[in-house]
Amino acid sequence: MWYRIGADLVTLLHLAFVFFVVTGGLLLLKWPRLAWLHLPAAIWGAVVEYTGWICSLTPIEQTLRAMAGESAYDSDFIGHYLLPLMYPAGLTRNVQILLGTVVVLVNVTIYWWVFGQPSRRRQ
Repeated sequence: MWYRIGADLVTLLHLAFVFFVVTGGLLLLKWPRLAWLHLPAAIWGAVVEYTGWICSLTPIEQTLRAMAGESAYDSDFIGHYLLPLMYPAGLTRNVQILLGTVVVLVNVTIYWWVFGQPSRRRQ
């Protein structure tokens, strides 16, 4: 039971990290100093997508599920609703590159908006 709870917590952490990578730049509009945390996360997210690497949280999650005696992904709430968001069917290499590009473009735009506009630098 504890391994399953651990796996579910890692899955939630993983989902939160993915959400932070994609949309965390928006927090810079309110808290610009958060860039020191968001920028490395966004770079890691883009690198994982561009290279096809597996995020380091995935093996931890899968190991905990195996230790709990479960298959890699069960059909409980976490497995049914959250995992398809992170590992959608049809995730191909081209889709990964597209996702990496979206992460980069969204975050470059936000970072430019927060730090790059001349009028913002003067204030």
